[in-house]
Amino acid sequence: MSKAEVDFPPKGEFGFDLCKRNEMLIKKGVQPPSYRKTGTTIVGLIFQDGIILGADTRETAGPIVCDKNCEKIHYMAPNIYCCGAGTAADTEAVTDMVSSQLQLHRYHTGRESRVITALTLLKSHLFNYQGYVQAALVLGGVDVTGPHLHTIYPHGSTDTLLFATMGSGSLAAMTIFESKYREGLTVTEAICSGIFNDLGSGSNVDVCVITKGHKDYLRNHLLPNPRSYISPKGFLFPKKTVSWTLNYLQN
Repeated sequence: MSKAEVDFPPKGEFGFDLCKRNEMLIKKGVQPPSYRKTGTTIVGLIFQDGIILGADTRETAGPIVCDKNCEKIHYMAPNIYCCGAGTAADTEAVTDMVSSQLQLHRYHTGRESRVITALTLLKSHLFNYQGYVQAALVLGGVDVTGPHLHTIYPHGSTDTLLFATMGSGSLAAMTIFESKYREGLTVTEAICSGIFNDLGSGSNVDVCVITKGHKDYLRNHLLPNPRSYISPKGFLFPKKTVSWTLNYLQN
């Protein structure tokens, strides 16, 4: 074995060097910075003819709302969609990667994608990273065997359920499902419960309804928190505080 192979770790692989470093710092009494939790409410529900997926549209970075109308329902295949909670970059990257693999599989076979195929690809990828890819997913779709709903946790474990919730607002949404599931419940009521009872969830409600051979993606289906008052004078700033911005826009 050469000296280069001994001194330097192999490139192109996932390493745990930073984990070892953090453990060493903790033993020396250095406290690592605390992480900030993101918030989301995503739900899924099986009905007789298909699947309903729902999500709020608030994107947070710690205590800051950085996007009031982001999309948390991701396209996987024409008959399969996936709601994502956790780190936005991780959920988008994982769902885009698996979506491209499903597309190549359809090109090769000429057949409709199976929900179990998407589930296997997602959980295998997340299990390989042992939870360090922070993507919590609610996967739903309708294929040749009927409607299917699954939850996928960041460390790769999965559940198959009739109704599911995930994200920081999942407890508020689950109370609605548990108490009213047999009373003709709609997912919008569960999402609104997360929006009004969880600080990390908010803004609007997106809904995706998937049936055999048909899909309806209802963007901003509900607007439960409209801005009720807007000052006619707008925002007031001291003089000369925004002059550089105006000059920049004019140029």
